[in-house]
Amino acid sequence: MYQNVKKLYWWPNIKADIATYVRKCLTCARVKAEHQRPSGLLVQPTIPEWKWDNITMDFITKLLKSSQGFNTIWVIVDRPTKSAHLLPIRENDPLDKLARLYLNKIVARHGIPVSIICDRDGRFTSNFWKSFQKALGTDICMSTAYHPETDGQSERTIQTLEDRLRACVMDFGKG
Repeated sequence: MYQNVKKLYWWPNIKADIATYVRKCLTCARVKAEHQRPSGLLVQPTIPEWKWDNITMDFITKLLKSSQGFNTIWVIVDRPTKSAHLLPIRENDPLDKLARLYLNKIVARHGIPVSIICDRDGRFTSNFWKSFQKALGTDICMSTAYHPETDGQSERTIQTLEDRLRACVMDFGKG
């Protein structure tokens, strides 16, 4: 940008002024976004006041079937404490079964959360799940498409779990 402007204009500190303008320009930031770190959350979630009031949810899918037929892990993470429940499920389990599991494993132990941050998985966007959470009085916050950092807490837990599973497979695979 400096090369283009200096052909037509000049003033003292022109280069520094242009650098400042480009650094603060939203359009310039969007154009360069693919070369930079992700810009972070579009809307910062509120800081939770109490444990298990604000949780994140996601699924680890396409796993090998266990002896009980489970092939998916439902990851539910408490935002302030970062403690997690890893619930084994089948990828095709009906939503009413997931709702019962959620009530028995999460609500019964920790109470009804104030809000849930989750991705746009079909199970979370379904009318059943939305109605179920509305009846409980829980606010559902969907992450923005292609911005997994919105659901960062469960994404980080999933990454750690996948790393551990890979390590187990490597250790036990040596046989």
